[in-house]
Amino acid sequence: MALSTMGNGWRARILEVVGTMQATAADAFELRPLAMPVEPIAELLDLVVSWNLRTNLTGARSPDELVDLYLADAALLATAAVASPEHKRWVDVGSGGGAPGLGLGLLAPGIELTLAEPRAKRVAFLRTALGRLGRVEVTVLRQRSADLPPKAWHVAVSRATLPPDEWLGEGARLAEHAVWVLLARSEPPELAGWRVRQDLGYRWPLTQAERRAVLFVPSTEQRA
Repeated sequence: MALSTMGNGWRARILEVVGTMQATAADAFELRPLAMPVEPIAELLDLVVSWNLRTNLTGARSPDELVDLYLADAALLATAAVASPEHKRWVDVGSGGGAPGLGLGLLAPGIELTLAEPRAKRVAFLRTALGRLGRVEVTVLRQRSADLPPKAWHVAVSRATLPPDEWLGEGARLAEHAVWVLLARSEPPELAGWRVRQDLGYRWPLTQAERRAVLFVPSTEQRA
């Protein structure tokens, strides 16, 4: 099934993916309610489909792939975010077409989110999407990671912008408290002064793609 705008037709997929990923994170994080703005999420997915006709935002080729891409990792990250409200400043580096950053911002609206992306067309999409979705408090920076200030955020995340070992080092430069490394099949990297706090293996709910999300924290952080 090729990509097309679906409006409320996205609803069942949205609910399935978010619900499944919250259940996946239940053993790792205290479960608190996520925002469930189904209509804005559906509008976001339609916007991605429309823009993708003229700007290469995503390689997803079916509705299942698109919903998994934009919401599966985002729902897991949002579950972690609402469980630790004291760590509210997040940065998504190399945001591209907004996966997972835009989904994260919709599902966890209480965080202070920065989307950093150097490519002009994708920055234009991110700003358009945020304007349409009413999330104007999210900051979009047209910057490369290397130009971002050190230790300006509590938590850093990136999806496939850099190889995992490079991203962990860069994320540790940007964030004070936590770095998320999102993996497909590879093993998590290592970095002196940082340790793994959570290592979650899972499958995207609709496509069954194997994923792994590893949360690194400073080695000096008190263990739970």
